[in-house]
Amino acid sequence: MKSFSRILILLTILIVVAALYRIVPGRPYGFAPQIAIALFAGTMVKDRKWAFALPILSMFLSDLIYEVLYRSGVSPIQGFYEGQFTNYILFALLTFIGFAIKKISVLGVMLASLVGPTIYFLLSNSLVWLNGTGLQRPKTWEGLMMTLADGLPFYRNSLYGTLFFSALLFGIYFLLKPVLFKTKAA
Repeated sequence: MKSFSRILILLTILIVVAALYRIVPGRPYGFAPQIAIALFAGTMVKDRKWAFALPILSMFLSDLIYEVLYRSGVSPIQGFYEGQFTNYILFALLTFIGFAIKKISVLGVMLASLVGPTIYFLLSNSLVWLNGTGLQRPKTWEGLMMTLADGLPFYRNSLYGTLFFSALLFGIYFLLKPVLFKTKAA
């Protein structure tokens, strides 16, 4: 039971730190830990409802902080906006990629860290185009390509961020694993 409470404390710290990092001023847009958290949670958290909840809780907490800062006139970035629920669903879906990692390896984590942001980029930008939000590109093939091109800077940063934070999360886990799951000799 003691290792479970340690893990719960670490996961809570993970959510809070990731949420706070996301609102750091000057952080490159897209370079955030939430996709890596979804992959990590899908891989490591056995209770699937918690695996889905981790990235969503982290996003929600940072969105809440953004909203408070926005309403206080401190930040120009709104925390809650139209279409945000779709973002939460997309982040939850990324947890399925973590479920697909059966044997944890550097190659598997790296591949998932490339696939996750790519799927998010394609789905989120396609939905922006379909809903006529963002830069409101025309509903043509060219309009879709323009919308995808609009999102490329975010995509690049998302790839870098996910690779970095996945290495960090999985690396820290494997360094702490002997301490977290230490059992007393009988």
